[in-house]
Amino acid sequence: MSRIQFALPQGFVFATEIQIYISHVNQGGHLDNAQLLTLVSEARVRFFKSLGWRESDVAGCPIVVGDLVAQYKSEGFHGETMRVRMVPQDFNRYGFDLAYCMDCVDTGREVARGKIGIVFIDRATRKVAPVPPVFLEQVAGLPNLS
Repeated sequence: MSRIQFALPQGFVFATEIQIYISHVNQGGHLDNAQLLTLVSEARVRFFKSLGWRESDVAGCPIVVGDLVAQYKSEGFHGETMRVRMVPQDFNRYGFDLAYCMDCVDTGREVARGKIGIVFIDRATRKVAPVPPVFLEQVAGLPNLS
């Protein structure tokens, strides 16, 4: 089976720092694969919060994760602070991909990259809903950090 290869986007519009705690580390002494998803999920929550939204109400719609990709580039260790950069991309009628890159603040070493597939949901029917136009306008105006 071939390995997942995820190409990073040209730039990012959001960044946050998250420390790796001992509870994020497995018996091998490095960042556990399930805990990577926990850290990236925290960064995702912070991304939406930076725009003034909660995941339960993004311009009137809750969101769910439809899929995700994670490609490891190196190990992360207890006590390191990770910088997680994100950018929304590849919009479709019902959602978009939130691409991310996680690297160590002190060394610049890339630890992981990937994407989170975000889907908007109609609160009443619990079925997919179109991306709210106000959200599209908001993210279109975000400045590029890198």
